[in-house]
Amino acid sequence: MADTSTSDGIVDLTPQARIVARLAERVDDTGLSDVTPCRDYAVRNLLGHLTHLAGAFRDAARKDFGPTTDTDPGSSLPDIGPDWRAELPKVLDELAGAWREPSAWEGETRAGGVVLPAAVMAQVAIDELVIHGWDLARATGQDYAPDPACLAAAYGLLDQSREPESRGTIFGPVVEVPQDAPLLDRAVGLAGRDPSWSVR
Repeated sequence: MADTSTSDGIVDLTPQARIVARLAERVDDTGLSDVTPCRDYAVRNLLGHLTHLAGAFRDAARKDFGPTTDTDPGSSLPDIGPDWRAELPKVLDELAGAWREPSAWEGETRAGGVVLPAAVMAQVAIDELVIHGWDLARATGQDYAPDPACLAAAYGLLDQSREPESRGTIFGPVVEVPQDAPLLDRAVGLAGRDPSWSVR
């Protein structure tokens, strides 16, 4: 797969957004209540979270502040709506399109009520897509190969958050993974997941 990063540090979220959309498309309705690697999230909650975060980070890229960017994602348990199969791929595509604009990466922006440099917020959005893509794939028994540029960006963010004082409540405790393990496994471990987790 081609490298989708650029010399100015901008990463194209489109390939990773499409990977997540394809994973979601293959989810069977009978598995919506199955467990996931995310504590307290069933598959339907994870899909709801992906829908909400895609909208929040889309609007963060646009600097379009309001309920989507100012609501704490942990304030309620996310869930899917009746039209989630159409809504999720649409908002994922909008998210990727918004971050293709160079202006999205400039200045500061806000999501989840948190203000960050826009380039850092983009990394957070990428991390969410990469790690929750893994969560969804594992929970539904699907193969998963994230976009290499997005995986590298996600790992870069996670690698800066190794120490407990810098992790806050976003990530669980680091799961130690051998340094010669695949980059995805190391990223998943830094995100507080066990790379060997399986629904089966």
